[in-house]
Amino acid sequence: MAVRLVIGLGLTVLTLVLAGWRVDRLYALISSGQPDHSRTADLGARLRTQLTEVFGQRRLLKWTIPGLAHFFTFWGFVILLTVYIEAYGALFNEHFAIPLIGHWAVLGFLQDVIALAVLASIIAFAIMRVRQDPERRQRSSRFYGSHTGGAWLILLMIFNVIWTMFLFRGTAVNAGDFPYLTGAFVSRGVGALLAPLGPGINQPLETAALLAHIGVMLAFLMIVLYSKHLHIFVAPINVAAKRMPKALGPLLPMESRGKPIDFEDPDEDDIFGRGKIEDFTWKGMLDFATCTECGRCQSQCPAWNTGKPLSPKLVIMDLRDHLFAKAPYLLGDQQVPEDMEAIDVLALAASNGHVPESGFGRVPGSGPEQAVRPLVGTAEVGGVIDPDVLWSCTTCGACVEQCPVDIEHVDHIVDMRRYQVMIESEFPSELGTLFRNLENKGNPWGQNQSARMDWAKGLDFEVPQLAEETLPDDVEYLFWIGCAGAFDDNARRTVRAVAELLHRADVNYVVLGDGETCNGDPARRSGNEFLFQMLAQQNVEVLNGIFDGRPPGRRKIVTTCPHCFNTLGREYPQLDGHYEVVHHTQLLNQLVRQGKLTPVASGPAEDGPAVTYHDPCYLGRHNEVYSPPRELVGASGAQLTEMPRHADRSMCCGAGGARMWMEERIGKRVNEDRVDEAIGTQASAIATGCPFCRVMLTDGLTAREAEGTAGKTTEVIDVAQLLLASVKRADPAPPAEAE
Repeated sequence: MAVRLVIGLGLTVLTLVLAGWRVDRLYALISSGQPDHSRTADLGARLRTQLTEVFGQRRLLKWTIPGLAHFFTFWGFVILLTVYIEAYGALFNEHFAIPLIGHWAVLGFLQDVIALAVLASIIAFAIMRVRQDPERRQRSSRFYGSHTGGAWLILLMIFNVIWTMFLFRGTAVNAGDFPYLTGAFVSRGVGALLAPLGPGINQPLETAALLAHIGVMLAFLMIVLYSKHLHIFVAPINVAAKRMPKALGPLLPMESRGKPIDFEDPDEDDIFGRGKIEDFTWKGMLDFATCTECGRCQSQCPAWNTGKPLSPKLVIMDLRDHLFAKAPYLLGDQQVPEDMEAIDVLALAASNGHVPESGFGRVPGSGPEQAVRPLVGTAEVGGVIDPDVLWSCTTCGACVEQCPVDIEHVDHIVDMRRYQVMIESEFPSELGTLFRNLENKGNPWGQNQSARMDWAKGLDFEVPQLAEETLPDDVEYLFWIGCAGAFDDNARRTVRAVAELLHRADVNYVVLGDGETCNGDPARRSGNEFLFQMLAQQNVEVLNGIFDGRPPGRRKIVTTCPHCFNTLGREYPQLDGHYEVVHHTQLLNQLVRQGKLTPVASGPAEDGPAVTYHDPCYLGRHNEVYSPPRELVGASGAQLTEMPRHADRSMCCGAGGARMWMEERIGKRVNEDRVDEAIGTQASAIATGCPFCRVMLTDGLTAREAEGTAGKTTEVIDVAQLLLASVKRADPAPPAEAE
């Protein structure tokens, strides 16, 4: 009794000392990040998120089988804590039982059942690992680039927890020390198997099993603290500190040292974006430490799936590994070398210790080279994140949507872009043209403002244009046309259709005409926050003047562009621009429901044309508008045929993140990959609700038509055009001409 008490407590104290040192170092490292004061607001919502995402495992359960396996494993850790309470109690008293519930048969039954569920779960995990073996499947495996050896070790340790638990409990049954007379059927079954060994074997075996069970747990604790499975402890904290309701939609305003940057008069020492690992906030560093390397983000990334070097998982892993490697310099244990030129990063960058897409592995170790290597840079300079990785991102948000631990990949990528653009002036050359057009002409196309109303020419009704400083009282909506609607031929067809539908429904609206300027989305997503601020402040000043005197609820804007929808509605409040912004599919769907628009099918519902709908990222994932456009497709008389990747798992068109304005030189074109998926549905048309998606999908379809592989798919069309065609079927037939 005394021997096992000394051994058990001695191992525990030693482990707790080592674990405490590691926890203190991790806390100090993450706390060294820049301040972020926005992570404690709305405590009620954060508590609900803990209940649903941590205890309910909601995000993990989006993938059914892996989700269930993780659900049972998580709850196994929770419930089997009671077994460890019993184990430590047994060090002091062989007959120990948890007060009040220690002899309750239900608890014994629950402990055994959850242990079996955990065992089944680790078998499922093992099968998944084998089927997704990155050595065999390479980039098509979501575990490509993950540290698979550590994952197998963790599965082994969980298995060790289970078998030592049952061995301890089975021998306790035979020693007469087991607290559950009924309920714990597996433990008693193990006891029955061991009973023939007799008391002489079972009693010392109980001590050995008890110490093994405790020892496995202590070893497991140390492995977790020094591995990617650190997420077991930090994930609940990361979930609690997440952006609410999620890290999609608006980008965060730029801050330096926890304070908003005044772009009209910035401080000399303000930090613009992230140029070094220490420029990230503590929440960013917590994100890096939380990554589970599960690869869900990687499996959904449009850039990765079309042969680009960007993997959201590898970006976070590279930042994490660089953070930990640079930790001695960040925590003051070592001094950053003064003679940086004496460190030959180029020589160290000659080989990559991990997969080619991983930038961290270019410079191994945690020596002074980690303190001086650039955060973003090519292999030749030993950059942690390669520029091709950084600029491949479409900011579609698929990574954020799928991440089970609420890592904010898009925010970190855009923050690194901000530093590259505003401090280093390092960005794809095509963006220079975009920036000049936005700054000089107020639109990405570089067209003259005088052409902003050309889209309305030839309509058989007059488009009402604002002629006063403020909206007339009887006007309900400001129709924001956007740059695409004004200057792109395909997008013009969309805004013409919407204008005609609003006219038919007797909706009182006006347009600004040449009073509009680009909302700034392409500038902000490409990292030029200064240019975004200039454009946005100009628009906010105009809009606040237009809506002057109108209370909340009457400051309504409708737009056909999801990027305008997101920026006007969710980013302009950062600049004191507060408006009720709706997407045209939302408003049109409301008008159909109210009977103000009456679509007429071309024939029986089953004979309607097959149409597949492409979810724009900034309408769907970023703003969760999924149903209205689909309902309009159905109302128009078409048969909706979904693509395999749709709704929150929709594939990006390739235009977001200012990629619309950059050449795509690596891998397969994203838009062609998406069009191939649409063609596979055998639909006659691809419907969408975004002018940029329409451009990209039209280009992709044109390429496939030239190759003769377009199949039955013949056009890309906006949902508004489908609706207008069906509404026009109710028009009276024109009178026959006299012969």
